[in-house]
Amino acid sequence: MLNELTDFKKIRTRIFLSNLLAFAIVITGFAGAVRFVFVRNLRQQLTERLTALGQGAAAGAELEEGELDLEAEFQERELLERRQALQVFDLRGHLLEQQGEDTTTLPFDSELTVQIQSQAPPVQAVTLPIFDSDNRQLIGYLRVSQSLKQFERTIRQLDYGFGFGALVALLLGCTGSTWLNRQVMQPIEESIKRLKQFTADASHELRSPLMVISTNTEVALTYPQGMRTSDEEKFQAIASATNQMSQLTEDLLLLARTDNIADFERKRLDLSVLLADLVHLYRVQARAKQIELKTEIASNLELIGDEAKLTRVFTNLIQNALQYTLEGGNIEIFANRHGRELRVTVTDTGIGIEREYLDKIFERLWRGDRSRSYVRAGSGLGLAIARAIVQNHGGVITVTSQIGVGSCFQVCLPATHTSVNST
Repeated sequence: MLNELTDFKKIRTRIFLSNLLAFAIVITGFAGAVRFVFVRNLRQQLTERLTALGQGAAAGAELEEGELDLEAEFQERELLERRQALQVFDLRGHLLEQQGEDTTTLPFDSELTVQIQSQAPPVQAVTLPIFDSDNRQLIGYLRVSQSLKQFERTIRQLDYGFGFGALVALLLGCTGSTWLNRQVMQPIEESIKRLKQFTADASHELRSPLMVISTNTEVALTYPQGMRTSDEEKFQAIASATNQMSQLTEDLLLLARTDNIADFERKRLDLSVLLADLVHLYRVQARAKQIELKTEIASNLELIGDEAKLTRVFTNLIQNALQYTLEGGNIEIFANRHGRELRVTVTDTGIGIEREYLDKIFERLWRGDRSRSYVRAGSGLGLAIARAIVQNHGGVITVTSQIGVGSCFQVCLPATHTSVNST
């Protein structure tokens, strides 16, 4: 069940990260929108206050003997306390007088109503025209400025609040997403477990009737006296179908048991000896097909694992290589140690696998395209079983292939610390 558990963990992690990302985008968008509106309104209020202050100062202004006179008087202390300042300019933009300290150093521009000085000291200024109170003629300009230190302090506090709130919201979102994922995935996991149990039970129960059919068919074919030729052909078809069903049943049962780690018999074994025995077993078959079988297997490739199940893995890979390699081809089997893992590669010069199918060949009951199906009518479970066994040993199995060139299967398994790489 390790493969399914790994897949479920990946799915749960993917769903969790997707939910978290979506929640973070929503929180960020909401916080950004609120901040934008708040800052915009706060700056608009500041502009309105400065405009009102400037209008009050410019009211009743007169031009006497060439000098601009503002009748309104502001106490210097009040301007200092409010971090405000007044600057009076003539029509040419020359500074005539100023009150307060928080003035902007930006050049005067009568066309700009609002000016913001971002560098220190941060200041916002509003420029207003001054009209003579008697004849309403333009006699000068008044620039009212306000320090933005308090404004920026308020924005920082707002950002801190949004940051803390977003962090709390994300933590709560993580907790909620984890709980929801568990609630959603639990029924699916239970359904998969029940389906796997049903597969194992059904496969086990099918063995007996299939054995009865196979035995009686063999008896009938052993004593064909009185049997018509057409009947003999039917019995042979029954025997062939029974053998295929028996093989499929055994594979399903093995795959169901393979998913259960508790069914593994763990012991120290030498992978180099296991591979050498398999090569010796299949060398005769390779010669019969005029296939050159090359090997390069290092010695003392020790690991902890189930010898019978690992034998099934490499038996499947070698059989596939022999089945899908045409006469006159080559098969190479290499095994050595790389750091803390053992690597075994089975390379053939067979018909190859199309790139679009490389991610599917380890799926259950998948038998590939027509170019491979005609070679061998298998159950489609061999590579699925091999992957499950390898993963339950803490390893990985990968494949690379090219149509018309061949395929290369690589199995990586964790080695014991006492392994020695010697050729």
